[in-house]
Amino acid sequence: MLKRIPEVFDCWFESGAMPFAQSHYPFSTTEEKFAKGFPANFIAEGLDQTRGWFYTLMVISTAVKGIAPFKNLIVNGIVLAEDGTKMSKSKKNYPDPMWVADQFGADACRLYLANSPVVRAEPLKFMGEGVKNIVREIFLPWFNAYRFMIQNINRWEKRTGKNFIYNPESKFEVVKSGDSNYMDKWIIAANQHLIKYVRHEMDNYRLYNVVRHIIDFLENLTNWYVRLNRPRMKGDDVTEEDQHTALNTLFDVLLNATQLMAPITPFLSEHIYQNMRNGLPEDSKLKQESIHFTSIPEFSDDLISEKIETTVSRMQSAIETGRLVRDKVNISMKYPLQTVKLVDADPTILEGFKTLEKYIKEELNCLELELTGAEDDYVVYKADGENRACGQAFGKKFNKDVKKAIAALTSD
Repeated sequence: MLKRIPEVFDCWFESGAMPFAQSHYPFSTTEEKFAKGFPANFIAEGLDQTRGWFYTLMVISTAVKGIAPFKNLIVNGIVLAEDGTKMSKSKKNYPDPMWVADQFGADACRLYLANSPVVRAEPLKFMGEGVKNIVREIFLPWFNAYRFMIQNINRWEKRTGKNFIYNPESKFEVVKSGDSNYMDKWIIAANQHLIKYVRHEMDNYRLYNVVRHIIDFLENLTNWYVRLNRPRMKGDDVTEEDQHTALNTLFDVLLNATQLMAPITPFLSEHIYQNMRNGLPEDSKLKQESIHFTSIPEFSDDLISEKIETTVSRMQSAIETGRLVRDKVNISMKYPLQTVKLVDADPTILEGFKTLEKYIKEELNCLELELTGAEDDYVVYKADGENRACGQAFGKKFNKDVKKAIAALTSD
């Protein structure tokens, strides 16, 4: 049973907890006061409570009020031992939580769980190696991007003799300018799209959709944006203004991403923020004692561009495919190619390749990039029905007629 808490917290507590037992309704509270916290915004419990707490609450609320007692129900799955059995103190078939925290940190454990089937009400076989992978694959690249930014801000300050101060309005100028770096526009658009998506999913209590998208953004930030813009951020063969624009853009999207990660990884987010706050304007609302005193970032639809995001996504696919082809024919990336040919029947896709030609040539290590829309000369399409689904849909007709018709489909 939840204990009664002081009156000053009633409004907050009632908005997130079940009000029947807490308020001792209808015996110790007025109808007006009870209505302020009913139905609850959400309740959260494990899957094992489906026939217990969830069901009991529904029965009581239906009998007393005729409606569901909660607006949202958040259910987590069961955390099992690595072999799929139930965790047991007597068997000790689980890693010591303190050992996990000491080895990899509490943040890594939190993110491992938040990005697991548990948040989708499915079981999870807990593995210490999975927590370790969070550190290696997510935390280290994220922290290295932050460290790289700080190093090059210091380099810019030495170069110019000025103090670096983050300009939150700069991203609007970058997006509006036709001469701006395309990758700056892309990472700003992707970041704003992420913020919009996270806010929408959180508002609708779809927590299981949030973490994966934040992680994907961090991967794009570290593996693509930072890597493709390293010379600019270092100030190699670019003006002071261009170097500052690149660093300011990185500061903007990294700060936003860190704020989004703060509820999930509070300690690493706080560590990064405490240094980044030194680059914030004195009058900025973001300059607080802790990142946990700041709000979730706002977004602007004017900064979101599906076209730019799609163009860069296609560039990434082309580069990754080119690397696979090199591996297949055993040609090392160190060996420069005379020409790489990209084939697509869609002229808008070819136009995007042309816009990002510089990056494609660098990443595939080639001297020339040839674009062609003559897809039929290089690509052969084959269609094949998914046997189980088609069998259920068409029955005996699938093997007799439909399968042959699918196989006879042309490229058109």
